[in-house]
Amino acid sequence: MVTPAGGVPYYQPVGREVEIFRAAHESRLPVMLKGPTGSGKTRLVEHMAHRLGVAVFTVSCHEDMTASDLLGRYVLQGGDTVWVDGPLTRAVREGGICYLDEVVEARQDAVVAIHSLADHRRELSIERLGGTTLRAAEGFGLVVSFNPGYQSVLKDLKPSTRQRLVSIELGFPAPEIERAIVREEAGVGDDVADDLVRLAGAIRGIAEGGLREVASTRTLVAAATLVRAGLGFEEAALSAIAGPLTDDAVIRDGLLRMIRTYDGTDVAARR
Repeated sequence: MVTPAGGVPYYQPVGREVEIFRAAHESRLPVMLKGPTGSGKTRLVEHMAHRLGVAVFTVSCHEDMTASDLLGRYVLQGGDTVWVDGPLTRAVREGGICYLDEVVEARQDAVVAIHSLADHRRELSIERLGGTTLRAAEGFGLVVSFNPGYQSVLKDLKPSTRQRLVSIELGFPAPEIERAIVREEAGVGDDVADDLVRLAGAIRGIAEGGLREVASTRTLVAAATLVRAGLGFEEAALSAIAGPLTDDAVIRDGLLRMIRTYDGTDVAARR
């Protein structure tokens, strides 16, 4: 759980997503964030929660997650059986944002549990509490996210779920915005940020490169952070970008050549 404290988490808008998110929340409409891995979906939620002054209850969805993981369950405490609220129930009671990250990974019975909260009713029914129905407190919001690149017939949201949600699509930022993000997040200079952003653009431009994913803004920040910690550009990019993207030796060698091409610190050595 993330609660509002300190400064607002840094987030650089790439479009109108901040305005749409705020309008949806203030209108009591649930939000669906779509975008590739590392494009800022989670950071946007944290940023907006702080700006709106509400807590975030984050759930990392997975294929074994059930409705009980969201709603709550009875547990033994000191010899007694007591009810413990799940993150969705807490958000409803306390008026926070419940954020279901990678929602398509969850079982359908878990996803169906949000339906009554995602329409005009804004109610949560908990059968295991004797059919208790909770009305969402002021400030409650529901946000789900997923990566459309991994969609399939077996892993997708049903139309009955999708049509309850306001969609916000996130992509990788324009180069000038991405450079600003890398500089701010990692605390590096313009030269390192520019080299990394140009490297990412080249990787993303490979139509058939054998990669399931491409270099995300998150990986660029990680690489820049390693550079700031004292690693060379090549070593940092291999560790934070090429390594996480592939285990294939041939593809890795291709990425290494690209890294060396965009390593501005090694220009003199290559002459």
